[in-house]
This record gives sequence, C-alpha cells and structure tokens, in this order.
Amino acid sequence: MTWPLRLRPIAFGGDYSPEQWPSDVQIEDVDLMKQAGVTAVTLGVFTWALLEPSEGTYTFDWLDEIMDRMAAAGIAVDLATPSANPPAWLSTAHPQILPIDRDGRVLGIGSREAFCPSSPIYRSAAVSLARRLAQRYADHPALALWHVGNEFGAHVDGCYCPTSERAFRAWLLARYGGLDRLNDAWGTTFWGQRYHAWNEITVPRRAPMPVNPAQQLDFMRFTNDEFLACYRAERDALQEHAPGVPVTTNFMAPTCRHIDYWAWAGEVDVVSNDHYLTAEDTDNHVELALSADLSRSLARGGSWVLMEHSTSAVNWQPRNIAKAPGEMRRNSLTHLARGADAVMFFQWRASRFGAEKFHSAMVPQGGTDTRTWREVCELGAQIGLLAEVAGSQVRADVGVVWDWQSWWALEMEYRPSVDVTYLDAVRRTYATLWRAHRTIEFVRPGDIPAHLPLLVVPSLYLCAPETAVALRKYVENGGILLVGFFSGIVDESETVHAGPFPGALRELLGLTIEEFHPLRHGEDVPLSPGHQAGVWSECVVPRSAEVIWTFDGGPDAGSPALTRNTVGRGQAWYLATRPDDAGLAALLDIVAAQAGLPRPLDVAGDVEVVRRVSPEADYLFVINHGVEAAVIPGSGLDLLTGTHHQEAVEVPAGGVAIVREDSHPPQLTQEDAP
Repeated sequence: MTWPLRLRPIAFGGDYSPEQWPSDVQIEDVDLMKQAGVTAVTLGVFTWALLEPSEGTYTFDWLDEIMDRMAAAGIAVDLATPSANPPAWLSTAHPQILPIDRDGRVLGIGSREAFCPSSPIYRSAAVSLARRLAQRYADHPALALWHVGNEFGAHVDGCYCPTSERAFRAWLLARYGGLDRLNDAWGTTFWGQRYHAWNEITVPRRAPMPVNPAQQLDFMRFTNDEFLACYRAERDALQEHAPGVPVTTNFMAPTCRHIDYWAWAGEVDVVSNDHYLTAEDTDNHVELALSADLSRSLARGGSWVLMEHSTSAVNWQPRNIAKAPGEMRRNSLTHLARGADAVMFFQWRASRFGAEKFHSAMVPQGGTDTRTWREVCELGAQIGLLAEVAGSQVRADVGVVWDWQSWWALEMEYRPSVDVTYLDAVRRTYATLWRAHRTIEFVRPGDIPAHLPLLVVPSLYLCAPETAVALRKYVENGGILLVGFFSGIVDESETVHAGPFPGALRELLGLTIEEFHPLRHGEDVPLSPGHQAGVWSECVVPRSAEVIWTFDGGPDAGSPALTRNTVGRGQAWYLATRPDDAGLAALLDIVAAQAGLPRPLDVAGDVEVVRRVSPEADYLFVINHGVEAAVIPGSGLDLLTGTHHQEAVEVPAGGVAIVREDSHPPQLTQEDAP
C-alpha cells in the first residue's frame, strides 16, 4: 500500500465543511487549525449539489479558494468525491436511482446515500464528477489523498429495485454460467424453488417465509460487489487523471456487517476506517482496540488512517453520552498504538443546523473556551511529539479469524439458536485476550499466516473447503488452533458439508457431533474444571481427539466439552460450548501456553499494553483505562513527557505513556517467562 507523502509523519485533523460557514469563519478556521496542530483535513464529502448545481454545470471557484487556503497554511487535503449524496436535481430527473428496500418502499432524499449502487445513471454521474475533480486538482499542492464516496453500504444494505434485479441476474450468470449450476448450488429442489429461466429469479424481497438462504447469501455478495464496482469506477477515473495520488474510501469495520472489507482492502491504496464508541458500554475501549486491530489487519499490518472518530458525544445513539476528561486522548492514542498513522475526527467545527448538530467536534458549539477545545489542542501538540513512531509496525502474538461472509450466513433465519451470534463470539474472545495483554492480528479465512503461534477461530459456521485445507496446513506446520462451536457446518453455497458435523473441520478436529443441543434462555451447564457454560451444548464423539474438559450436567453430561487433536507438529482444539468469562480466560491461557507464549503480564486488566516496532526502535504504549496507577516493566524515554524511565514505567489512572525503549526486549518463551 502507498502511504500519502503529504500525510507524514502522523496526520492530525478532521472532516471540514467550510461550505456551512461564512467567509469570516472560514478565515478564522485556518488560524484555529494552526493553534490545534492540524496538519490534514477531509474536504468535499457532501458537496455534490454545490459543485454541480445542475446537470453539466460546475462551480469549483469556492473549492479552489479553500484548497488554496489549505495549501498556504501547509495543511494537506484528503479530497472527497461527493458521490455519497446525489443532488436533488439528479433524483428528481431520474427517480429510478433511488434505492428500494426489501419491503418495496422507496427510500427518499433529504438525507444521504439515497442511491441504488446498480444504477448506471447514478454511476455515470458520479464518475463524471470524479473525473472533473481529478482534472482540476491533480497537481494541487494541498492534495494528499483521494477519498471516494463515504461509508459505502453503511446505511443501505441492499437495493431491491428492478435495476438491481436485472444486475443480480447478470451477476449470477457470471458466477454460475448456467441455470443448472445455480439450481444445484442453491438447492432449489427444496420447497419446489427450481428455476427454468433467468427472468424467474428475483432479488430476495420479503416473502411469506424465509427466502432460500443460498439466494440471500449470494444477494449479499452481489450487493457488496455492486458497491465495490461504484468505488472502482470513481477510483479509475481519478487515477486516469491523477495517477500519482493515492486513493482510499472510509471503511466502517467492524460495525458495518454487510460489506466484506477483505474484498475491499486490496482495492484501496490506503486503508482508512471510521470508529465511534458505543457510549453506554463501560468497556467500550476494548471494542475500540478491536476496531483498530481489524483496520490494521485489513492493511496487512501496515499503517492506516483513522478517518473519523469523535471528540466527545455523537448524535445518533439512544443516549449521546459525552466523553470524560482525558477519554478522547486515550481513544486517539489507542488507535495510534495499534497502527494508525493519521488521527482524524468528524468533525472540525460543530454544525449549527442539520441532523448532526449535536455531534461533537474539534471546535464545539461553545467555541474555544471549552474543555474539548483545550483537549484537542493538547492532543495535537502531543501527536507532534510522536513523529518518529510513524511507519513502525505493531507486534502481534495471536491470530483471530474474521469472516464477514460467515457472519452473513450465521445470522439468517432458522438457525439452532438466536443466542448464537457472530459478534458475541468474536468480541468475547477478543476481550479476553485483550485483558490478558495479548495483541491480535485478524486473519482472513484461507489466508493463514505462518508466523502466528496461536490462531483462534471463534466462529466459522460457513467454511469453504480451501479454508479447511489452510487451517490443516497451519496445524501440521506446528500451529496451535482453537475452534469455537458451530463451525465448519456449511460450504460457500450454504449447503451442509457431507457426513457428520463439524463437516469441513471433522478430520482436523478428530471428532464428530451427533446432535446440537442449544440451551434455553438463561440455562447454564457445569463443566468439569469447575466453570459454567451457557447458550450451547452438543453431543461430541471423539475419534482421534483426546478429551480435556467434559460437560458435568445438562443434555450432554459426561460428553466432551473441550478436546485436543494432534495433527502433524501442531494441535487442533475444539470448544463445544460457550463458557463463562473465567472459563474462557482459563482456556485461552492454556492454549497460549501450548503455543509457547509468555504468561500474561501481572497488570490490571484495564491497562492496555501494545508495542510498535521498527528497525531503529521499539515503542511501548501503555494506556491506563483504570482508576489506579499502573506499573509496567520497561525502561526508556517517554516521548510525551521527556521522562526517562528506569526499569519500570508508571502510568497514572487515565494516563498514557509512549516509551522509546532502551533496548529491544527479548522474546520470552513460556518456559523462561517470569
């Protein structure tokens, strides 16, 4: 991936909407940006109606002025194509570009993202404007990065209009080549669904009962591909006229369920992501770390852009709780600790009108005599002290498989239990590893890196044969693999793998499953080591696997709850239930020890410890989310305070330390860890 040179070393800024403000405020903005240490802004995200007020009529003068002003101030611009919000004149002249939901309702204008991604009219208009922008600003001294659209697919999870239906049929023809193959893949002999002509196939609109899950799954893939095609079309137009300028679009991982960002990551020059805390979640800093690690993993371990987060409250959650003093700083530096080399906010100045006027900003409604503004300026100054960290990489020790398409398939209708959800499995695993001070690299199914000694698969209901092969190879070569329940069940066509469960993973795990026994709401079952479990139980029959834990009660009393199978030089572990937090922590400690990882640091679980490394130096990040001071072994120069720590780094409650370590710390094994 190509990092934008004008965003070096570490960019700091936010989404800037000067079109909302008179010229005197725009001029004041530049002075305030300098005061806050702003080095980059995003421009033009929702300006289509201003740039092209009528078809083929363009007004760039106002944008020229802003771009020139940014250049004069030395502020880099992430310039957006405004395709996320088509102008009213376009949807009025061509109402067929408006999206239609699954219930047949047309989604109207007055908001944003009101477009069908399959509409050739919409795509043509969006590409035309992108081309004009590239022709005009390709060589502008402020331009650092192109920003195509905004949060593709975040608020429209699919269009069910006639245009989309025709495009879906074409997509299916390209995928399957003929109706016989489609009918076989979709299992259309069930419920008499067999198709004899392409025009019989529809998008999966609301029906009396659940629509064929294979059809639903393909429609999700199709929708992802249509949004990606929109992005590609604009990107290609930009690169035609500005070939040296990197291109991105802002992801929303992991909150956007219906976009497969693994498929998108290779299409951008720079991975960028938006993240917003769930304000009422008391442990929301853990989900923040998950999002940051997933963003870095999409960037294949490289630097990435935190394109949006908030200085304080957002405007769209049920209760928009403001961030506590110091929380914005911890949030920002956590993203940086986990690989972000740009820290950007939505938004620069709080809007006085519109749907997001209660969304926080770098310059809040109260102006510069506010705590938020003072914290923004302090953060900007501190990021300026961290230039040498730019380009260093995060050191991860545990892999976690993440798969959007398995998520799609798992949460359709008629599954064994509504309590089995994808995010619950992944987030619980991640949170437990986070509290043990492990650093996570997320892994794409079928693309398993050999360097990670431990790989956890919290949930993989959909498991393609090639994924099973990749997991087996990982274990044969010495890896330690832990697989969660209800994994390996169906293939990419939503067809159950032949033979007993767990299907594609049966031989690797060395067991079969006779029957699933989902538990009643609130029901718990005891496990042999003294832990409790809930949600799920199943009748496991070990073949080559050895039994480690058993169910001590419930429908599968006496049956295996945890097994281990030796394959080649490695081990494949299987967990047949959802243990309580203590049980999950104990299990992850066991497999970490099997993988040769050092024992967890003896530090409170609300203290975050991450390392970024480069050939020149190692950087220890300690972020204390707790209410008591924390002491971490280590020595070196604290880049934020100038303090040189001897042997230990003490971080006050709510504080952050970023230490250039005196020497590269040795890599401990389980045997020689203290």
